[in-house]
Amino acid sequence: MSGSILLILRLVMTLTLYAFLGWALLTLWRDLKRQSELVAARQTPPITLSHQTGEGSTPYYFSSQEILIGRDPVCDCQMDDMTVSASHARLSYHHGQWWIEDLQSTNGTFLNQEPVSTPVVITSTDELRCGQVVFIITIGDSQSNETSV
Repeated sequence: MSGSILLILRLVMTLTLYAFLGWALLTLWRDLKRQSELVAARQTPPITLSHQTGEGSTPYYFSSQEILIGRDPVCDCQMDDMTVSASHARLSYHHGQWWIEDLQSTNGTFLNQEPVSTPVVITSTDELRCGQVVFIITIGDSQSNETSV
């Protein structure tokens, strides 16, 4: 009789162990799935800079976390305008928001007609002026075009 009780206890312990392992694996799987969804949600939202000219506007689409604006060929958004410095301004995405920073430009960077002296949060429909070049900012519209970077 004690042999059969011992066998039953072994089976109960085995089932309990497998149930615990199954629960642990299910919990880990759910946690990893939730983490991957959070990482996917933290991706950089695309940003569009619409260069305003007398003839209309030219959109430039970006999906990187940092965008340099200037005359220098290494800049992501290169502007051939003498009022724009070689490295004029930097757009960067961090802390869940897009920011603009003036890079000690000669003619200044202005956001909605206010000078930018420290990094400032930008939003859609903001007007950004680098020297005499004016951009309208749109955040979140994912477009593909030949001006995409």
